Amino acid sequence: MSHAVMLDRETLDLGDLDLSGLESSVETLTTYPQTQPADVVERIGDADIVIVNKVVLTAEIIQACPNLKLICVIATGVNNIDTQAAAERNVKVVNCRAYGTESVSQHAIAMLLALNTRLLDYAEAVRAGRWEQAPHFCFLDYPIREIADQTLLVVGHGELGGAVARKAECLGMRVLKAERPGASEVRPGRVDFHEAIPQADAVTLHCPLTAETENLINADVLKRMKPTAVVINTARGGIVNEADLADALRRGEIAGAGMDVLTTEPPRAGNALLANDIPNLIVTPHSAWGSRTARQRIVTQTVENISAWEQGEALRVVV
Repeated sequence: MSHAVMLDRETLDLGDLDLSGLESSVETLTTYPQTQPADVVERIGDADIVIVNKVVLTAEIIQACPNLKLICVIATGVNNIDTQAAAERNVKVVNCRAYGTESVSQHAIAMLLALNTRLLDYAEAVRAGRWEQAPHFCFLDYPIREIADQTLLVVGHGELGGAVARKAECLGMRVLKAERPGASEVRPGRVDFHEAIPQADAVTLHCPLTAETENLINADVLKRMKPTAVVINTARGGIVNEADLADALRRGEIAGAGMDVLTTEPPRAGNALLANDIPNLIVTPHSAWGSRTARQRIVTQTVENISAWEQGEALRVVV
C-alpha cells in the first residue's frame, strides 16, 4: 500500500467528516490543515500520493518529489496542478466530479426564492423593529413575486444546470436552455443567449469561465433584461462584471442578484459587490458546494480513485 499526504485538509474537512475510508485505503496518511508554498516539497517528502484541494503543485514541485505517483485533487478543477509536468513524469492526476450537484442546485434555488420573496429584507426589517411600528397586522414594503410561470434561463445546462432546471420546473417555472456563448449555431432544444435575455425573469449561471464567458453578464446585457429579473451565479466570479452588476442594481435596471462566487476569493482588497448600499443582493462566500453530504462524497470519490489506481485501473483521470 502507498503513503499519502493531504496538504490542505481544512478546505474540505471541518472536523465533521469520516476519513476512516481514506485512512484505510493507504498504508499511512499524514494530513495538514494548511500548507504554505515553501513547505510543499518537504511535506510531500517520499509520499506516493498527494491529496490537495487548492495547494499549487508546480512543475518544480513535481520534479522535486521523485516518489510521487498519484495526485488526488479533492475538487473538479485542476488549474492548481501543472498537468503537463505530471504527464511528463508519468504522475497520474485524478479529480472528483458531480459531488456538489444537489448542494449547489439547492443553493441556487434558495437564492432564487429569497430574491423573489425579498426574504432578507423582511427579516432585517423585523430585526430593526419596523414590524412593531407598522399600523397593520402585516408589513409589505417590499414587492413579492411568485416564481410559478416565470421564465428561467439556464446558462450551462450540464450536471449542475440540469439539476437547477429540474428543481425550477417542479416550482412551475418555464426553463430555457442557453446555447454556449460564442457557438456558431444553436442546437435543437437550445436558445441563443442574447435573444433569450429579454425574455428571462431569472438567469442562473452554471458554465465554466472561458474567453467566451468572461464578463458575459455585463452592462449591455443587464440593460436588456427585465427590470423585474434576477441573476444568480454559482459558477465563477469572472462570468459577471461585478461593477456593472452593482451599478445596475443601484439603478433598478434589474430586481436582484445572488452571487456565491467573486472574481477574487477571498476578496482581500474588497469588491464592488460588497458595498452596503446595493439593494436586493445576496453574496455568499463560495459556500454553495459545501454541504456535509457533498464533502463526504469527495472523500468517497477520493477513496475510489486511490483504489482504482492501485489496481491499475483508470477512474476520474485527468492526465
